[in-house]
Amino acid sequence: MILKIINIILILAAVFMGFKQGYAMIPGKPEMLELLGKGGMGPMAVKINGMITILAAILILFPKTFLWGNFIMAAGILLIACIQLLDNNIKGALIEMPFLLLNLLIIWLRHPLKP
Repeated sequence: MILKIINIILILAAVFMGFKQGYAMIPGKPEMLELLGKGGMGPMAVKINGMITILAAILILFPKTFLWGNFIMAAGILLIACIQLLDNNIKGALIEMPFLLLNLLIIWLRHPLKP
């Protein structure tokens, strides 16, 4: 029971971070445009990536789409980490790793409402 409560808290944290990150991309905040621009993404691609990130956060909430939402979210985090590495920003890439591991941990723990 305690493990399910911890899992719910981790899921809510991942969903919150997904919404926060996606919402930062949609209006095209300068720091997001600068970061993703280094990876060759234009303003429209950043907005689309933001919408996909928010969609992934929503998908995590439902048991049937839980796995897909986590995979999409993990892929987005991995994309940002790779862009950081292309820019020789190892510290920035390492900052992304706990978020990637959070999604992998949530996948391993499975959705708490799934029978």
